[in-house]
Amino acid sequence: LTHKEEANTIAKSDLLQCLQYQFYQIPGTCLLPEVTEQDQGRICVVIDLDETLVHSSFKPINNADFIVPVEIEGTTHQVYVLKRPYVDEFLRRMGELFECVLFTASLAKYADPVTDLLDRCGVFRARLFREACVFHQGCYVKDLSRLGRDLRKTVILDNSPASYIFHPENAVPVQSWFDDMADTELLNLIPVFEELSGTDDVYTSLGQLRAP
Repeated sequence: LTHKEEANTIAKSDLLQCLQYQFYQIPGTCLLPEVTEQDQGRICVVIDLDETLVHSSFKPINNADFIVPVEIEGTTHQVYVLKRPYVDEFLRRMGELFECVLFTASLAKYADPVTDLLDRCGVFRARLFREACVFHQGCYVKDLSRLGRDLRKTVILDNSPASYIFHPENAVPVQSWFDDMADTELLNLIPVFEELSGTDDVYTSLGQLRAP
């Protein structure tokens, strides 16, 4: 990916990054509602959107899976979205095993309609956007301690280590994805998460996975 191409991606776009960060969360409150009966006892898996599940660009993509209009500062822009290979199979299995939460540093005006199209089966129990992040040293950090979930039963899947800098031991890293249609990263992660689904302490299980 060239510097010029990278500049067209949603994650790096000046159009979205230039909008001033605001902190809306009331101190002491949780980002997520109470766990539903369906998800009692399940691990909460926090899943990123851009370059983890999809790649989006303001530059036209011939084989785009979705084209989403997004209004930014009074101008409507067409956003072209590519689905990562095996994302449908991955999300389907994740929904069977976990309480899944979408957590993206992107704006809701973009990420919400994209997720509507991506998550046809309603895998995500909740969606968290940029305003739910903590702005720390120039980065939007996803502070898992604010979710209202037991951190021993919380995992984050994200392509950006800066996003989980507060909780690296809860992370399952994933390679950034842009347009490689031969990519099998999500398919390969399914058995990893199947194994994680039975643990009572993700720190122990993830530590074992990281061990050489």
